[in-house]
Amino acid sequence: MFADVGCQGRISDGGVFKASKLYQQLTENRLGLPTPEELEGCSMQIPYFFAGDSAFALSENLMKPYTGDFPKGTPQRIFNYRLSRGRRIVENAFGISSAVFRVLRKPMLLEPAKAEWVIMTVILLHNYLRKHSPNMYTPFGTLDYEVNGNLTEGSWRNEGDMTSMVPIRNIPRIPTNYCTKVRDEIANYFINNGVLEWQDQYA
Repeated sequence: MFADVGCQGRISDGGVFKASKLYQQLTENRLGLPTPEELEGCSMQIPYFFAGDSAFALSENLMKPYTGDFPKGTPQRIFNYRLSRGRRIVENAFGISSAVFRVLRKPMLLEPAKAEWVIMTVILLHNYLRKHSPNMYTPFGTLDYEVNGNLTEGSWRNEGDMTSMVPIRNIPRIPTNYCTKVRDEIANYFINNGVLEWQDQYA
């Protein structure tokens, strides 16, 4: 797990990411990601990628949703649904952390350096408890779960809004043709060889 703490809130998520060590290692090919692989039915090798939201720039190793509304059953709509299922893991990590460690639910009246220590401590405790005491820290029903695509939301979502979180600014960017092609290939894979039989019902 990688965490970057301490960037100013006025900077977009994409800007924070570009200023991080993770981004530097990713662009310099020093993360040790597996080499691209063939997906059945695709016309090109598909790189391993991170799942991002609309605040990020589309890149070879970071996929983001298509912008706009698309008819049911279209590759773009299915892709956005499948990507959001992956991003739900991150939502649950933030959600359960803020539900348990209440200090995250409102602005911290601390010096920035001390606030960074608090946040890093929460991250370490979250990972430790998930690894060593999962039944106590996240009993069944705490996190979102799916059965054949039918989502049951975790109890952490009943905690209400957090005043400490601010909306992320979206910054329009023009992706390269290669990155767009990769996303299109993945989208077509999701409706062909990589289809889930129930996905049209929920996308």
